[in-house]
Amino acid sequence: MINEKNTVKLPEKFLERMEMLLGEEFSDFIKSYETDRVQGLRFNPLKGDTKELFAQYQERFGLTPVSWCQEGYYYDNEKRPGKHGLHEAGLYYIQEPSAMAVTELLDPKPGERILDLCAAPGGKTTHIGGRMDNQGILVSNEIHPARAKILSRNVERMGLGNCVVTNEDSGRLKTFFPEFFDKMVVDAPCSGEGMFRKDELAREQWSPENVIHCAKRQQEILDNAASMLKPGGRLVYSTCTFAPEEDEQAVELFLKNHPEFSVEKAAEGSSVYALSQGRPEWTKENTEAVKDTFRIWPHKSEGEGHYLACLKKQGGFSEKIGKDKKESRGKKACAELSLLKKMWKDLLTEEGREHWEKLCIQDRIALYGEQLYLLPEGMPELSGIRVLRPGLHLATVKKNRLEPAHGLALVLKPEELCRKLSFDGESVEIQAYLAGNTLQAEGAENGWTLICADGFPLGWAKAASGVMKNHYPKGLRQ
Repeated sequence: MINEKNTVKLPEKFLERMEMLLGEEFSDFIKSYETDRVQGLRFNPLKGDTKELFAQYQERFGLTPVSWCQEGYYYDNEKRPGKHGLHEAGLYYIQEPSAMAVTELLDPKPGERILDLCAAPGGKTTHIGGRMDNQGILVSNEIHPARAKILSRNVERMGLGNCVVTNEDSGRLKTFFPEFFDKMVVDAPCSGEGMFRKDELAREQWSPENVIHCAKRQQEILDNAASMLKPGGRLVYSTCTFAPEEDEQAVELFLKNHPEFSVEKAAEGSSVYALSQGRPEWTKENTEAVKDTFRIWPHKSEGEGHYLACLKKQGGFSEKIGKDKKESRGKKACAELSLLKKMWKDLLTEEGREHWEKLCIQDRIALYGEQLYLLPEGMPELSGIRVLRPGLHLATVKKNRLEPAHGLALVLKPEELCRKLSFDGESVEIQAYLAGNTLQAEGAENGWTLICADGFPLGWAKAASGVMKNHYPKGLRQ
């Protein structure tokens, strides 16, 4: 739909370059900037079957499928799912539809070791984590501290229990994880040309010089990433720009500098084949291999500009881990283990206790100050790395007791809880809870209670004499 209000002013040198590259396609490309951009959400498989969730909420949010992502849907802009209680319950993640293609190409599996190297705000990390089903190790890294905090909050909201969030430069990170990961995502910082339709700041900051600067930085990041991937491993490189210097030429240069890598074709029948191919003619040496990379064009697909390449490291998988030390950073939580068992007895059903006591063995729980965490199984030594979230936040240590953490509430299954209270996701009670207000619950059993929206966990309240004292984190209240 053409919308004159959406017409944007594009940099002149950008237009000159795109006209030269696209030729007859250029007029269609320019017209795409006059149309309404689409919005997308991605259902969280950790919360339920995504097809069933789509059927349940299709009408509520005006959903239609994104062709290249099995969990992804376009939504009606007027429905505002980001303001709904289900968003805070981690039922879905609001994400640019084009960005969803990255995880489809990566194809993560439960039990793997995966790194998202440039991860904030967390769209790709949480997509990967959902596919991993909280099994294996997911390291999610962001170099900028403020953005790393946002990343950590999104990891918690989406119920990822196997994710370690770090705040490091890729050059430092590689010294801790040599040939450690089975798969990696490098969604590299770029000139942002693909976001021009929706991001005025990206248009204002663009310049040919910045494109070259970004291309150099991308090679540095890719060089560091290469050493952290196991032989036989897969690296998906992506940008949200159209610039060949940052896309096809970046892949060409990386392959030249790293002959142990090659472009890996997507699996036969993969949904990413609905996307456009890369352009060998835009490389410096007409590298034919980039034909097996992918582009998303706003005049051809319902999404913003994106580029993706799947790169495979030659060789068979090795069992080498990043550090010889197998004990992760943090104080051994010996005394807290008995307190944890008491907390499980108070909170969980017999079946729930059996499940969580098997997970929370001595080697996997660690104390950071007063915060108790469950570390991913097999996570190596983290000493010397800036870590924001070493795993699943279980509890805060109080005097002779534990107070269950908000992150734990978002990972637990409602059926595991002794006490839970669910409200309609659009009810005044949910709005009151998210605002930090107390709730009335006549006849409710005293103790820690899981508050749910449409049956999906939101956080904790503590019942006493028919009143639910609100324990939703103050920093998240609306």
